[in-house]
Amino acid sequence: MKSLTQIVSADGTPIAYETLGQGDPVVLIGGAFNDRQTVAGVAHVLSSQHTAVLYDRRGRGDSGDGRPPSLDRELEDLAALIETVGAPAALFGHSSGAALALEAAAAGLPVSKIAVYEPSYVVGRSRPRPGTGLAERIQALVAVGRRDAAAALFLSEAIGMPDEVVEGMQASPMWAMFAGLAHTLPYDLAACRGMKLPTRRLSRIAVPVLAVHGANTMPWLAASTEAVASAVPGARHVVLEGQDHGVLHNPDALGPVLHEFLG
Repeated sequence: MKSLTQIVSADGTPIAYETLGQGDPVVLIGGAFNDRQTVAGVAHVLSSQHTAVLYDRRGRGDSGDGRPPSLDRELEDLAALIETVGAPAALFGHSSGAALALEAAAAGLPVSKIAVYEPSYVVGRSRPRPGTGLAERIQALVAVGRRDAAAALFLSEAIGMPDEVVEGMQASPMWAMFAGLAHTLPYDLAACRGMKLPTRRLSRIAVPVLAVHGANTMPWLAASTEAVASAVPGARHVVLEGQDHGVLHNPDALGPVLHEFLG
């Protein structure tokens, strides 16, 4: 893997990235509670045929940040990154990172193809929507140092996890990372437009899109992925047997379908 490099986004924020492999670039976009290391396994899988580009979304890892959280700033970050690694670039996004990838294409960034895994929108009656002002409530908790509460609130309202599951996560070693990234959660909600499916924007996407979900995932995420595939003209929908939302921990399961789609 090439050493860590930083580019400067339009607002002056440094964005850190590294690359692995050779070939046409594929930018990997993680979701909530993720930094570039979370997609490293997928990068290794893709690197046999592509240049996999791992980057820290703003506010995470070795990247800088800017306030207030903004979808437009994240799109500027992606635009600067694609220009640096070589346009047009393919995108792979997971969860809210999938939503960000779709927004990039809808905004007209130089994107060749997009593969998305379980973009996080709440569609129909698949589950209750998050409460009003969730991003603002999370920001308020972070501002007074209540990062644990902010992360728990996101998991409860945005992801729909039962309280007992959240409590179990709080007792696990990974919780420190979750709390440490609590300030970035409003970016994830912005990328997902408050978790409302942006049907009109998706209908403008004119590049090939692959929408994937795991057969064992939460029903609302399966419904979201299917809705994205229906909204994007010509999109392809694939179900991965034996997988759930944690597919990044099993990147080899993604390899065949991503290689076939990316070419």
